[in-house]
Amino acid sequence: MIIVANQPVQLSPSDWSTFEWYWLQQLQNRTARYVYQSMDHLHFEWNLRESLVHAAEELDRSGVSFASFEDSRCNPVFWNRNAEGGFELRPDVTPANGIRDIWRNGHLYAFECATAAVIVLYGGVLGSIREDAFNSLFRNLLLFDWHYDSDLRLIEKNGKETALPGDVLYFKNPDVSPATPEWQGENTIMLRENWYYGHGIGIASGEQIIQTLNQFRFPGSRVSAYLMDMVIYPDFLYLSRYAKSSTGDNPDAFSPVLPGQLYVRVGGRRYLRIPGSEPFTSV
Repeated sequence: MIIVANQPVQLSPSDWSTFEWYWLQQLQNRTARYVYQSMDHLHFEWNLRESLVHAAEELDRSGVSFASFEDSRCNPVFWNRNAEGGFELRPDVTPANGIRDIWRNGHLYAFECATAAVIVLYGGVLGSIREDAFNSLFRNLLLFDWHYDSDLRLIEKNGKETALPGDVLYFKNPDVSPATPEWQGENTIMLRENWYYGHGIGIASGEQIIQTLNQFRFPGSRVSAYLMDMVIYPDFLYLSRYAKSSTGDNPDAFSPVLPGQLYVRVGGRRYLRIPGSEPFTSV
């Protein structure tokens, strides 16, 4: 059930894309309550979710390659590669242009799956908010593992069965072979029911991702890779204040901290911690 401003709502298909309408019908038919502060909040979240799915599908087609941190590469016109294999935005490049180039010149880039997930998050957000806001929010970008700007406000919760398109989920390979540590797991973007984009594997079902990871276990292992219960997504309400349809910052579009929730800042990161969920760690 979808609740907007504390009231159930009736939606019309004419107001939504095909993707949005399909998923909104799924939500309406569930017993769980999906709560939004306003129709603008609802529209923005599903516009951003569609943008995240599109960014993941297009990154899969862009020509980017999979590589370890040691062998990573980037377009030197837009990014400087640091000693750890991360990409630092050049001072003469805007964040929007730096992110766009990854899709435009994918053959010049190689990175691992955690960096890919963060790139998709930036790409999806760029497709949904004003460019001036994106450039202001995400100055001095660093693309490296799970480093991300605090203004993404990533939220973590448990409940893989509640995941929606655009969410980040992780397939863990606990018995990974020491010879292939890069296959200790796969960060993925959910595209639709049981279909994911995982950099290095591509677009595949959950079963196919597990089958691939199981090929990189140590000999004799009987412990299968599996989908973790952790779900990660950006703070849609917070980011909605920068929506393309808005003319300026909306001071009402701040996500409240609800009872039992806590915002945590670790270095440059800021995300929501829900008691009882596993901590979100770099992988």
